[in-house]
Amino acid sequence: MPEYVTDASDPRLTDYTRLRDVELRKSLEAERGLFIAEGEKVIRRAVAAGYPIRSVLTAGRWLEPLADVLGDARVYVAGDDVMTGIAGFPVHRGALASMERLPLPPLDSVLSGSSPGPRRILVLEDLVDHGNVGAIFRCAAALGVHGIVLSPRCADPLYRRAVKVSMGAVFSIPYARMDNWYDGLARLREAGYRSLALTPDQTATSLDAVKLADRVALLLGSEGDGLSSRWLHEADEPVCIPMSPAAMEAGVDSLNVVAAAAIACHGLMR
Repeated sequence: MPEYVTDASDPRLTDYTRLRDVELRKSLEAERGLFIAEGEKVIRRAVAAGYPIRSVLTAGRWLEPLADVLGDARVYVAGDDVMTGIAGFPVHRGALASMERLPLPPLDSVLSGSSPGPRRILVLEDLVDHGNVGAIFRCAAALGVHGIVLSPRCADPLYRRAVKVSMGAVFSIPYARMDNWYDGLARLREAGYRSLALTPDQTATSLDAVKLADRVALLLGSEGDGLSSRWLHEADEPVCIPMSPAAMEAGVDSLNVVAAAAIACHGLMR
């Protein structure tokens, strides 16, 4: 049976408190082994991917639409003003679910995969913006990329904003996190991957012209500085997205990391 909540400070709802406080949420979610899914579609996709529900916080009008996925989960019902007070922002999608995290697969399982034919993966080095990480997962899933590898300092794909921006794509594409950034590309090479370092440098090989091996790992760097000099140097080949000469003359010499990832994913799957 639903439990009705009228006080934003209700101790039963600590999983949902201060969702905009990034540092608090990082420590709280790691300590409790949880993440937050927002909205009916994302909650459904998380459940379909096998993540157990810890509890759900929802407005009354969403009880019926979510009834078939809630099962025996604990459900808290609150008014919009109370939900806003708990979360710290208006919950426009009407429902939040606290989900249990599953153990991340080992890196080797993502590198080997199970799909036949050529394999294409992305490797994200130190992207710190959760929205960017979520958007890249959405691009990768939509375009058929087989997996994503994160450097040790890369943002958490299960942080609420990443999950929300990805529209649940973080649940549909396998990913793993490196435990050693320094030797990360050596692990890729051992697994048979040719590593392509995406750079705005227009002297690099055009992504349209590069010869794609059976196994290809595309490296994407951080939002500000791009790829580290070490990974640029150790990659098998630097590649670029050709820019319009007119744009270059006007000072537009690069794309943001999400736009670049979308174009590059499309190029990888050609």
